[in-house]
Amino acid sequence: LMVSTALAQAETITINSFGGAYEEAHRECIITPFEKKTGASVQVVTAYSADAFAQLRAQKEAPQFDVIHFSGGQEIVAAQEGLLSPIDASKLSNAGDVYDFAKANLAKGEGPAYSIAAIGLVYNSQTADPKPTSWKDLLSEAYSDHTVLTDISNGYGMLGFLMLNQVSGGDLDNIQPGLDAIKTLLDNGAIVVSTSPEIQQEFAQNDAWIAAYASDYAYTLRKAGLPVAFVQGQEGTPASFITTNLVAGRPNQDLALQFIDMSISPEAQACFAEKLRYSPTNSKVELSDEVAADVAYGEEGVKGLIRFDPVKIEANRAAWVDAWNRTIAR
Repeated sequence: LMVSTALAQAETITINSFGGAYEEAHRECIITPFEKKTGASVQVVTAYSADAFAQLRAQKEAPQFDVIHFSGGQEIVAAQEGLLSPIDASKLSNAGDVYDFAKANLAKGEGPAYSIAAIGLVYNSQTADPKPTSWKDLLSEAYSDHTVLTDISNGYGMLGFLMLNQVSGGDLDNIQPGLDAIKTLLDNGAIVVSTSPEIQQEFAQNDAWIAAYASDYAYTLRKAGLPVAFVQGQEGTPASFITTNLVAGRPNQDLALQFIDMSISPEAQACFAEKLRYSPTNSKVELSDEVAADVAYGEEGVKGLIRFDPVKIEANRAAWVDAWNRTIAR
């Protein structure tokens, strides 16, 4: 009996996914093809990054996940805490084609980024005049009371704010220039929302022209029939890395590595780009012009990606949110 139980366990892996449209794409692009290819089954727990990380920490002695996915940089801390296993790149057939920045710390236990949410300028292609090209354009009076800001309690909102702070002369040790820019924007009539659906509402009903947000959401708005386009600001593109990580202390790591390998394959990444407009990290991915226009694509496209230090963001989050709330209180 023991043997058959062990065998059954080895043929099942448990992962987390992020629910909704993301999880649908995850199944279509990776999970189902993986099950077909290996004959193994994948158990999916719906858990966003912060919750998944909390579960992983709580289960340290007996982890439940084999592969864990993060979008907020949690793999850096999880690897430092020994919750993730180092990955030998030679065990991943697709690792050679993945851009260096997306696999820089495999040996430390930080899994590869298999998709990237690129943060840029989402704008109304019919009314925004002139068309934005730069992060500084957010501050243009041409868009004054048509500008939507996203609260920094939202992950994409945080990255957009940090980029605005950077082009205003700030950095992660000094966010005052960004807060001053936000104050100016609010004085000029900008509004603050905190969720993605509220951004859609502003573009659909309230004549919004521009917002700093992610390429995947620009696509969601277009699917809803809105004339929305996405552009990477010329100063750079803040990026949310979506990583796939090997959990330490689990018996079936070989199977888990096969799942990770499939996640960084060109086929899986092209599928994610088409379904959700996430930017690929495998250099062999081929996209249609239509899809490529919405993502950071190819050597040139990914050159501008910026990853603000997630550990530093986490350490400062409470203080920054407090300062932000005081700035937007009117």
